Amino acid sequence: MAGTLAIDLGSTSTVVAWQGRGEEPTLLPLPPYSGDAPCVVPSLLWLASPDQPLPLLGRQVIEAGLAERSSPQLCRDFKRWIGSPGASAAAGEPCWLTPEQAGARLLLQLWQALPAGLQPERLVLTAPIETYRGYRLWLQQLSRQLPVPELAVVDEPTAAAIGSGLPPGSRVLVVDLGGGTIDLSLVALEGGEGRAAPIAQLLRFAGRDLEQSGQSLRCARVIGKAGLPLGGRDIDRWIAAELLPGQPLEEGLLQASERLKHQLSETPAALQLWAPPGGPTRELRLERRRLEQLLQERGLLEQLDLLLEAVLAAARRQGIGIGDIDAVLPVGGGSRMPLIRQWLEQRCAPVPLRGERPIEAVALGALALTPNVRLRDVLSRGVSLRCWDRRRERHHWHPLFVPGQSWPTEQPLELVLACGEDGQRELELVLGEPRLERRSEVVFEAGLPVLRAQTAGEAAVTPWPAGPAPLALASPGQSGVDRLRLRFRIDGEGQLRVAGHDLETGAELPERRLGPVR
Repeated sequence: MAGTLAIDLGSTSTVVAWQGRGEEPTLLPLPPYSGDAPCVVPSLLWLASPDQPLPLLGRQVIEAGLAERSSPQLCRDFKRWIGSPGASAAAGEPCWLTPEQAGARLLLQLWQALPAGLQPERLVLTAPIETYRGYRLWLQQLSRQLPVPELAVVDEPTAAAIGSGLPPGSRVLVVDLGGGTIDLSLVALEGGEGRAAPIAQLLRFAGRDLEQSGQSLRCARVIGKAGLPLGGRDIDRWIAAELLPGQPLEEGLLQASERLKHQLSETPAALQLWAPPGGPTRELRLERRRLEQLLQERGLLEQLDLLLEAVLAAARRQGIGIGDIDAVLPVGGGSRMPLIRQWLEQRCAPVPLRGERPIEAVALGALALTPNVRLRDVLSRGVSLRCWDRRRERHHWHPLFVPGQSWPTEQPLELVLACGEDGQRELELVLGEPRLERRSEVVFEAGLPVLRAQTAGEAAVTPWPAGPAPLALASPGQSGVDRLRLRFRIDGEGQLRVAGHDLETGAELPERRLGPVR
């Protein structure tokens, strides 16, 4: 059976969805790895040895009673660190495998477990916003081991918005609270009001161009987004530290804390039994009211406010207010908590909340995004060009493309450059990346995640470590005289490109690639 396979690797659970030709999308059972309700695979690996070819995976780890052990044989909570070099050491959860190795083992083993007769002609993988650049590179390398003709990658908030089923033309605020990250994204579903969607354009992935069909489906455009590497697993640590101060945060205790959290999404009080290694069984009790106080004390709602304001600020720059948003879509396991629902209702009123399928929305939306969607993303970093200010006699950074600006660019940015001195034979292009203005970061102190304000005084722009070659001039330039008219653009692969012409000689400058800017 031919069709499209979508895999949404999550910090806590991994969702696999399938859509055969002419069929409705559905979650794909993968026994013995997946559970029953919902049909997802716990993101767990257990290795008897570092080079074990087929480790225990997903449901197997839980049924073997190994999910509550603290051991380097157990790999969990690794998704959040993929694409963040060196960050895994701060998590305090040692494993024989690196986060990238653990994620690759999980995905490859799930691929091998696909039902006989299933023939994926297209594979769609999802990626988080916070570490999108590094995560996408990891997926590109991993895809070389997957024998599938077409591959694509979509960002998780966009997939969730598409999966919500709202009509074309809607604007959706996606609030994704997963096991390891929080991502907020405002996404516009284009079309509607009689406007035909343009021919869809898929991402290029692993060197393949996925423009295979002219059929027009739906289009999504990301208006604004913000994220934080904090999630449900960190809340479990906070609960454990609250109930048993000073107690080592071993897996059994964290599992019990997670079960308490899930219970409190349904009931005002919860009870779990936990037995420390070699010790008697203990009762762990927690009330919803105390959990909500704890989350506020740890600064969760304050950080959500900051993330929401960053997204809404990006929307206001495009003339979009909160009253122009059609729906709020909570996804991820953390979105089930009543405190989060209350926060969304208060901060986003009168925008209605939708959230009928918070766990599988991303995977199902990824299926809907293929094969014919033109995905426009927004820059998370931006790029600036260093220029000489003759009046002030010093260099300054001139923004070319700013964070929150959509790409690929529809129109190039034109810029006229002059020579800085007589007899100049070339113009140097010094490019830099504006630093993000973030008010906090997640650090680990004694194994617990802590939200800490970042220090001020950092440089506004960080120069690229390897800049492009200078632009040669056909004849010597004169100081202060305009010489080159350049056209900068960002292509569909997120590459900054420049072309132009010489104002003195009229010669055209062939377009050249300068580097990635996403």
